[in-house]
Formats: sequence, C-alpha cells, structure tokens
Amino acid sequence: MKHAVISCLHANLAAVKAVLNDIDQQGIDDITCLGDLVGYGPQPNEVVDLVRERAIASCQGCWDEDIIEGLNACECSYPSQLAEKRGHLAHEWTAEQLTNINKNFLASLPTSIRRDRILFVHGSPNSQHEYLLPDMNAFAALERVNKAGADTLFCGHTHQPYVRELKNGTIRVRLQNTSNNNAEEKEIKLPMRKIVNAGSVGEPRHGSTNATYVTHDDVTGEVEIKEVAYDIRQTCQAIIDAGLPPIFAWRLSHGFEFAEQAEDASHVCER
Repeated sequence: MKHAVISCLHANLAAVKAVLNDIDQQGIDDITCLGDLVGYGPQPNEVVDLVRERAIASCQGCWDEDIIEGLNACECSYPSQLAEKRGHLAHEWTAEQLTNINKNFLASLPTSIRRDRILFVHGSPNSQHEYLLPDMNAFAALERVNKAGADTLFCGHTHQPYVRELKNGTIRVRLQNTSNNNAEEKEIKLPMRKIVNAGSVGEPRHGSTNATYVTHDDVTGEVEIKEVAYDIRQTCQAIIDAGLPPIFAWRLSHGFEFAEQAEDASHVCER
C-alpha cells in the first residue's frame, strides 16, 4: 500500500490544495506531514484548518515550534540585518493571525512519528532545526538514521527533495584489554539505510516552482518524488495583500534553493 509524505507547507493554501488533490487522484488515503505548516505564506489558519479537517498525521516543524516558543527559538543565522528583520516580521504576523485553536494544535504536534522501522521528522531525529542536506557526510547521515533505530528516515526542512541510500556502512571499533595490554579490532557491518526528503509543498527551493512531495510503497519500499504545478500568482498576490515582505512572493515565483539566494547564496541555518 502506498502512502504520501508532505512537508513544509508554509501557509501556501493553493499549493497545499493542489498537492492534496494530486494525492487524492492516486487513491492514496494515508498521508504524513513533516511540519512547518506555517511561516512565510499568507494563509496560516486556512492551511492548519485543512490539515486538521483531514486528520493528517503531522510532526512539529521549526516554524511551528517558533510560533509557540517565541521568536528566534531556532537561533537561525540570517545573511543580513534586512533578512533578519523580514524573518521577525513574518513570525510576528503569523503569530497575530493564528487562532488560539490552531496555536494549540501546533503546540500539540509531536517532534517525530514512528511506524515500525520508519521514522518521520521535520529536520532530523536530533532537532527540528538540523538540516540533513543531500551531500551531508555519509557517516554522519548514517549515524542519524541508525541512532534513531530506523531503516528509513523521512525528513523535510531543506526544501530540496531527494532519496539517499546509505549502503555498505561499517564501523570499526578498537578494544583495549587492560589486563594484557593487547588491542583487538572489530568491524561492525550496518544494513542499508535510507533518507528520504519530501522537499516542500509551500515554498520549493529545488530550482523549480512546482510543489513537491513523495510517495512510498510500504511493501516494496519504492519511493517516488512527485512535482505538482499550482497557481503561484494567486499565492504571490495574497502575500502582497497581506502586507508580508514582497521578496517572499518574488522568491516563490523563482523557486530558489536558498531563501536568501538573491542576496547571499551561502545562507544556511547554523544550528
């Protein structure tokens, strides 16, 4: 049976509706959301309401946490004072717009969801704010999955969809015998692990403006990355009408990899 995994909705109602419609057309009833229901986008209540109405199992994302815990909960670095000001404005605007019911819903979300040997998180098993980038050191990536006790780890946060198989992993351990001062080396072979990033529904940054999500076959383990076009102009106009920073609309219409690539292509969260 197939299930769908979505992430980083970012209050973009048009994109969320388009993706859910695409999932429905495939006859998939089982959906898991990896968080960041809000942030940047102009329809936080509408998106949270829709997730609640459809009873979509969801993790808590970094934006969801920040809205509850307050500004700078993730201690992200900003590439400029201007970018920091825009980020704070978006946090404050979103917090003001959200109803208490929806704030309580975001506060109630778990940081992870487990299904047998499959784990769903927003950033990583360590934190909602850690980026598991596709070119992350293989040993570090394997450690994240293995430490979590999972065979397959689904994550989001980077807004870049990918599937990474970690094969032929080994750990060498050197044991020192204190009684005779002899050393013994052991090699532990690890089974294949997989990291699947669902990308972003509401703010794609993979070089395309299409929303992304993934489907997973529970029987075969096959994963497929899906792209869905939606009415970007509708969301961009709603961003402007809401009084949010116009650059949010501009970058959404370009599908940049990093949120601040227009100013600084090296921008990443340092937490």
